[in-house]
Amino acid sequence: MKSITKKRTKAYFIDLAISTAVTAGIEYFMRKKVKNEAVHALVTPTLVTWSLEYAQQRKSSQTIGYKTMGLALKNEDDSVLTPNQIIKRMTYRDTFSTFDYFKKQKAFEVEDGAILPHDQVAGTVVREV
Repeated sequence: MKSITKKRTKAYFIDLAISTAVTAGIEYFMRKKVKNEAVHALVTPTLVTWSLEYAQQRKSSQTIGYKTMGLALKNEDDSVLTPNQIIKRMTYRDTFSTFDYFKKQKAFEVEDGAILPHDQVAGTVVREV
């Protein structure tokens, strides 16, 4: 595994831990109002994770995990990320990217892990800061 790929993996787990803690706090209050378990299992964690990531990427092109690991998400031409790019990247990563991994694993190591399939779709690249 390449250096950037390792850092991206660690950053993902940092962000996952943060979003899990926030989700637990939100669910504590929502359980009294919403009785449907599907909402608590699927909707709330996804909304919290995507909301946190979107807000952080829009503000500074880094999530807390990326900042901790010294990474930044950039546009291919180093311009500011658009909201559409961030949403497209998150959606593709959490849906089709898993299937891409099983079909063509070598694509996950393009440019030393700086560009994964969901980055290709969104036109983004991860750079070390």
